[in-house]
Amino acid sequence: MQLPVFADVVAASTRLEGLAVRTPLLWSPALDEAVGGRVLIKAECLQRTGSFKFRGAYNALSLIPEADRAKGVVAFSSGNHAQGVAEAARLLGMKAIIVMPADAPAIKAAGVKARGAELVTYDRARESREAIAERIRSETGATLIPSFDHFGVIAGQGTCGLEIAQQLEEMGEAADQLVCCVGGGGLIAGINLALTEKAPGIAVCGAEPEGFDDHARSLISGRRESNTRGAGSLQDALLSLAPGELTFAINQPRLKGVGVVSDGEAMQAVAFAWQHLKLVIEPGGACALAAVLSGKIVAKGKTTIVVATGGNVDAALFAKAIGA
Repeated sequence: MQLPVFADVVAASTRLEGLAVRTPLLWSPALDEAVGGRVLIKAECLQRTGSFKFRGAYNALSLIPEADRAKGVVAFSSGNHAQGVAEAARLLGMKAIIVMPADAPAIKAAGVKARGAELVTYDRARESREAIAERIRSETGATLIPSFDHFGVIAGQGTCGLEIAQQLEEMGEAADQLVCCVGGGGLIAGINLALTEKAPGIAVCGAEPEGFDDHARSLISGRRESNTRGAGSLQDALLSLAPGELTFAINQPRLKGVGVVSDGEAMQAVAFAWQHLKLVIEPGGACALAAVLSGKIVAKGKTTIVVATGGNVDAALFAKAIGA
């Protein structure tokens, strides 16, 4: 099992230069007042395709040998990784087939189609996305790009952490902790690789939905624990079955804890971000903010980085959040 290292994150940063958005670190006095500490938001909802996923997708596709690129790529995702792969494939002139649950937010499905990828839908309660993607791979010879447990994907996501360390240095600031949502753990694994090298004093914490707290349970047991269901949360971007093999190997010795967030708390965070930060964040993308606002991760008296991971939310769900 070959794990990416810091040098792979640096190499990914070079590949992404001029393509990925260097998203801002935002400050809001209202957020500081709400938690009793200093909070900076890494606004990955402003990233290309509306989430951090473009980073890992483009880096992973860039690593595919030229001889294999004509066969295309296949990926499975509830939407954000799907859009990242579709956009990366478009930029690199490759065909992409995306396996997406039929109940994924319409805005995410539309984003995949708009970028020229082929969409294959499935019933996430009864069908296996892994099996469908494997069938497509075997029939077409396409390269499978997993959403998190992949060397190139993790290294690409780590560029988010590299930017955070650079931005803190530019601002003359130091942070006590960073909070990031976890689905399969690819983003937080990449961030851990970057911060271990560039800002080792920052404690890294996760946030995940109630009923899908596999990372929280895995940290306690010391082994990869699974969720009993694959659907049933508004935080659709975070509903992975279990931590990845690669990601857990990176995260287990580094994560300092995980806050478990209800859908109600996530929706309140969506509303807070709209009202006070002027950001559109999807429920899963607001999970880390919800963990801080709810006190699941204590931010009082600390300087905390919160990663807002995505903003691809259907209009009706967003209206429900801000209307409440």
